[in-house]
Amino acid sequence: MLNALQPGSYVRPHRHLNPPKAESTVLLRGKIGFVTFLADGSIDRHWVLAAGAACFGVDCHPGVFHTVFALEPDTVVFEVKPGPYDAASDKDFAPWAPEEGTAEAEAYLERLVRLAG
Repeated sequence: MLNALQPGSYVRPHRHLNPPKAESTVLLRGKIGFVTFLADGSIDRHWVLAAGAACFGVDCHPGVFHTVFALEPDTVVFEVKPGPYDAASDKDFAPWAPEEGTAEAEAYLERLVRLAG
């Protein structure tokens, strides 16, 4: 799947749990922050990925909470995970992360962007 992202777009942290699925992310254009979290919501690891850079992709293990956010306009990401796709069970959203479209989500995203530097 190709995802086009703009700075300010919030993807609520989630994991792929039912069934557990790994996910690979490769930058085709632009720059992103990619963050993994522990079960309690604390940050485990974070990367800045950029198209054409030494660090341009990441593999996320099954069941790991993660999020991604654009650091440059018109960013394009190639994302792949095993199928089949089922919208009802694809994402298990982190209970500690704010819902998309809320003021809390905007503030949360700003903190993550600051982390990415």
